Amino acid sequence: MTGVLGILALLMLGTTGAATAEPEKTEEVPNGVFLVAKRQLADPNFRHTVVLVTQHAGGSPVGVIINRPTPLLLSAVFPDNEKLRDSDAAVFFGGPVSPQLLVYAFRSADQPEGALKVLPDLHLSFDPTVLAQLLRRANPTADLRVYAGYSGWAPGQLQHEIARGDWYVVRADAETIFSEDPGSVWSEMLRRATARQAAGPETPRAIAVN
Repeated sequence: MTGVLGILALLMLGTTGAATAEPEKTEEVPNGVFLVAKRQLADPNFRHTVVLVTQHAGGSPVGVIINRPTPLLLSAVFPDNEKLRDSDAAVFFGGPVSPQLLVYAFRSADQPEGALKVLPDLHLSFDPTVLAQLLRRANPTADLRVYAGYSGWAPGQLQHEIARGDWYVVRADAETIFSEDPGSVWSEMLRRATARQAAGPETPRAIAVN
């Protein structure tokens, strides 16, 4: 297991059963989880948010808030793209770091160069070249979510926030990321996390951390 997955597993182990440490052996081990803000989290950047968090090998955790659409439309960001002209797809607020930077999540069976694999068919990228390619497709917004800015943590910061009780950690899934009703995502994920916690902690499998 890579250091990236080991660290994510440790995050999951520290959540009193909000998620198991490792999926079934027949499944591909994910490189991402959801952070679900607890009700008492007061930071305005993250209050009532769900964050998809992953990690580059050797780097600090990085993620995007998945449930905060902005009034800005993709068609306004790319006015020369005729395929977006009638689209109502919004740019989402990904986090307070570099809000002028576009980050995007997309589904693909193949992992393009310049993209980080998060789930078996889900990738996250900062590369504008790959985004331009996606936007040239016949249906450019299909299984694509674009974010302004991202969320980042210094080494050890996220572990400290979880230990302090700011977040639940829950298995990530692509369907939630591309929900057509992002306004309900936080309440649904909070319900899922608290219901699982009330049922009692799951028994984690041992994981080697490099």
